[in-house]
Amino acid sequence: MNCNMKKILTFVCVLATFAVQAQNTGGIDAAMMETIRAGYKNTPAERAVKNALATTSIATLAVNGDNLAMCDTHFSHKVKTKGITDQKSSGRCWLFTGLNVLRAKMIAKHDLGKFEFSQNYLSFYDLLEKSNLFLQGIIDTRKSAIDDRKVEWLLKNPIGDGGQFTGVSNLITKYGVVPKSVMPETYQSNNTRNMRTILSLKLREFALTLRSAKPTEHQALKTQMLTEIYAILVKCLGVPPTSFEWTRYNSKGEKVSTATYTPQSFYSEFIGEDLENNYVMIMNDPCREYGKVYEIDYDRHVYDGENWLYINLPIERIKEIAIASIKDNTAMYFSCDVGKFFDRKKGTLDVANLDYESLFDTSFPMDKKQRVQTFASGSSHAMTLIAVDIDSNGKTTKWMVENSWGANSGYKGNLIMTDEWFNEYMFRLVAERKYVPEDVLKMLEQKPIMLPAWDPMFAPEE
Repeated sequence: MNCNMKKILTFVCVLATFAVQAQNTGGIDAAMMETIRAGYKNTPAERAVKNALATTSIATLAVNGDNLAMCDTHFSHKVKTKGITDQKSSGRCWLFTGLNVLRAKMIAKHDLGKFEFSQNYLSFYDLLEKSNLFLQGIIDTRKSAIDDRKVEWLLKNPIGDGGQFTGVSNLITKYGVVPKSVMPETYQSNNTRNMRTILSLKLREFALTLRSAKPTEHQALKTQMLTEIYAILVKCLGVPPTSFEWTRYNSKGEKVSTATYTPQSFYSEFIGEDLENNYVMIMNDPCREYGKVYEIDYDRHVYDGENWLYINLPIERIKEIAIASIKDNTAMYFSCDVGKFFDRKKGTLDVANLDYESLFDTSFPMDKKQRVQTFASGSSHAMTLIAVDIDSNGKTTKWMVENSWGANSGYKGNLIMTDEWFNEYMFRLVAERKYVPEDVLKMLEQKPIMLPAWDPMFAPEE
């Protein structure tokens, strides 16, 4: 081939390349880039913001200077509680919240001073039961390909310490409760990350063994695997007691009694509620039809327990139920998207806390439904709903939750949220049946609509 022919072919290739690039309208071409660059005017105001952002956090610069004052901390109706708990570096907010609801009841019912249930005791059985849930799930799906959606979800989520209220009800029903003094926290229960990594590694290893084993071998293999998991948990969390002695003191510090209990008899004597049937889970999910009952597949803590079942209601109906419970001095399990517009120092959740619009000269117009649909918002943290403020016109103005981040966090260990924030970022509530109107309870007669385990709206609360 002569030189002229090579030059012609090269020229043709170059033209072909430009032609392909010209047809690729999905990319950022030179003209588009020029338009984009021209959009930034580099005004003194824009340069000032850019300079500030170079050395300061967005959250600090977005603080709304017109909303610096602490809100009024008076509440017209408040549940009586004593003491603030601390989940430390763990994802057990769901467990702390559920036990805090029961703790408030026990203190009021038996005139106790400061008291806590052992979170570590139920954490132990939670992780053991979740291990069984995972291993049995692997057995149940053994005929599916390893890249099947459910198998993939199981392998991605073998275990964690997050959860929701059905974990509280199923675990307590099966294993009872003990005072914190009987099984206190350990370093690993307060700092769960490394323990979860070890457990996940073992469970994934076990999954491969079970998938390749004969069906007749599954039960024996699973028992052997759970025995190994149990040993790891004992080393990390301690041995769960099967019986214990406990001395009860009243609110004046006077001794009332000393007796020996099992975890089940302790719960029966001091609480004694049917947790699995006395509570109703309610959700405000604007993406799905209200007045319907939904069930989330595999969203449970115990294999032979209950999937998460909830009624989807408009926010105003949920407020009616919450107010009725608070007025009767009964705290509730509550969860929300806690990180949004959160002033950690004041302990307030208020959409006016941060002004991102002014800082970036833009708008954020999505509503609650659109935020959920686009994964911009979802329930992330459980707390105990304990107070509401209702003005003279009967309008709710603010709410308060007891948190589990220690007494020095937020407002005396609590968080205060405006009613507007409640509307936008509250998602779940668990209330006793007696506070739920009959028309809502009747909805439970519906056949639940099953949703997949990987639905993003139902990630475990941590």
